[in-house]
Amino acid sequence: MSEYDLLVREIHDCTRCTLSAKRTQAVPGEGSLDADVVFIGEGPGFYEDRDGRPFVGPAGKLLDELLASIGLGRGDVYITNMIKCRAPNNRDPLPGEISACKPFLDRQIDMIRPKVIVTLGRYSFQRFFPGETLSKSRGTPRKLNGYTAYPIYHPAAALHNPRLRPALEQDFGKLQKLLADPGTAPPEEPEEQEDSEQLSFF
Repeated sequence: MSEYDLLVREIHDCTRCTLSAKRTQAVPGEGSLDADVVFIGEGPGFYEDRDGRPFVGPAGKLLDELLASIGLGRGDVYITNMIKCRAPNNRDPLPGEISACKPFLDRQIDMIRPKVIVTLGRYSFQRFFPGETLSKSRGTPRKLNGYTAYPIYHPAAALHNPRLRPALEQDFGKLQKLLADPGTAPPEEPEEQEDSEQLSFF
């Protein structure tokens, strides 16, 4: 069994927080382990909990459209979330839940070693840039811990507020250029810090 398969098994068997008690199944993530880009969302919703796959609901359909617009499919990227189990009624993840899943996400990133990490929404953004504002930082690539981090809105935000969709489409256009030349990102940012705030993905 590969190192990745062992990690997936650990995630499925995880009982580190109370979310494990009510999940249908954990949602580790999916895609290419050789991907140049990893997308990190907030957490599984109803459809993801049911199917065991990330981004398969309405937000996932929009993500698929955005990927296709720059010539990519799910098999070309890796998609995962900050937390691997659905929070009740899709509520915001709690700090302890994010902390419990952090080692899993860290190991996924270490295994894949992508050129670009795309943070989808505020929770994912705050994981790497605590205390900053997504609306002011979106669409701007930044170097962090040897990777290029690229913050953008969560697709669900554009579904709730259609006025955000042009910004999301624009940022995917920039992503295409960034993947062609990750060296265009600015200099390295300071080391990441822990964040205990509860935030929305908008």
